[in-house]
Amino acid sequence: MLSLDSSRWSELQHAYGAATDIPDLLRQLASVPGSRGDAEPWFSLWSSLAHQGDVYSASFAAVPHVVHALASAPLKADSTYFQFPAWVEICRAKHGMTVPEDLAASYLESLSRLPAIVAAAAGREWDSAFLSCALSAIAASKGQYIVAEALQELSPEIAGEFMQWFYER
Repeated sequence: MLSLDSSRWSELQHAYGAATDIPDLLRQLASVPGSRGDAEPWFSLWSSLAHQGDVYSASFAAVPHVVHALASAPLKADSTYFQFPAWVEICRAKHGMTVPEDLAASYLESLSRLPAIVAAAAGREWDSAFLSCALSAIAASKGQYIVAEALQELSPEIAGEFMQWFYER
């Protein structure tokens, strides 16, 4: 994983330019803070690294740090810790982006860890949002980008509508 002290962050880009602010935001994930509403550091991470469906070179460097924080406390981390890496991978695939060569191994390795981390979170209570994000993370990690995106949109109501459509077709 790219060190948070690396000068490489100044070469990486996010929605607003150079990603020099991202390491400090990622350091805050060590305490596994929640992500409700405009809670930091998540508000800034999302707006910088997954802005309106676009992802950036810094997004790929950040994902291993998010997965590392998630792996440290899968029973505490909220759904965003699963949603974020899945969404970055969904957007990468949709836009045909290539992960920078120096970040690819760490990025792909972190995605490969998601199914085991989902399993480690099995002992906690899951609401529908957590379920959708955890399942989306598994799908994204296995290269099922369209399924991963659909799972992020899946709620009990939409699942009910889908099942009704499915049986009536």
